[in-house]
Amino acid sequence: MTRTDVPTITRVVSRDGTEIAYWTSGDGPPLVLVHGTTADHTRWAPVLKYLEPHVTVHTMDRRGRGGSGDAAEYDGVREFEDVAAVVDAVAETSGSAVDLLGHSYGGFCAFGAATLTSNIHKLVLYEGWPAPNPAALAIPPELEERMDALLAEGERERVLEVFFREIVRMPDHEFERYRALPAWQARIAAAHTITREDQAHGARAFDPEEAKKITVPVLLMVGGDSPPAMQADYETVASALPDARVTVMDGQQHIAIDLIPEEFARRVLTFLR
Repeated sequence: MTRTDVPTITRVVSRDGTEIAYWTSGDGPPLVLVHGTTADHTRWAPVLKYLEPHVTVHTMDRRGRGGSGDAAEYDGVREFEDVAAVVDAVAETSGSAVDLLGHSYGGFCAFGAATLTSNIHKLVLYEGWPAPNPAALAIPPELEERMDALLAEGERERVLEVFFREIVRMPDHEFERYRALPAWQARIAAAHTITREDQAHGARAFDPEEAKKITVPVLLMVGGDSPPAMQADYETVASALPDARVTVMDGQQHIAIDLIPEEFARRVLTFLR
């Protein structure tokens, strides 16, 4: 595949008619990247320079933000279909199966997509998959109510602060670094998607029988210092997948993409080779 130094944008139509946008750059076998809650395709900026010399990267905007459309009613399953639609489009263009990497809620969506398409070569999930115990990850009702009230008042940045400090439990130094990143403005714009994604995640518990449908090699990535709830029983998930392995990033939590981008990319590429 010809190297693309300046990202090009493509749009595909998902099963329900929603347009989903993705950006293409780099050179090599195809890799689709799926961002997590509050983010858009720009959240992958820290790792792109380490990936692009080795793979052709396709970074998508999930529905409800950036270059992608949305629907009047939200259903998490539509997000699985969105990811599958991008994977299938990239597979058709590249003429080969596609590697897929999802972070956080994007991993949850990638997991779901892997049950819908046969065009995946390998799957990487960074602290994102259906939770064996969804209640452990659910936003407490009182915090959800506070976030909805802040959103109604137009206080989008305060919604993010509640989410990252009180729910994700991001340490102060990581939160301040996160807020200083260029992608922070995109997170503010996507603040309205937080509670709907949390509800969708909580409504779909991990199902070992569904996991058996994912027969491709899977890498589960975990931060060694992540809260137990964020790690979400990865051993249970790994044991149910037919071909899974785990890599633990010592000293990291949920944003290794930002804090150790070169090492993060190295682990991903080592698995994909």
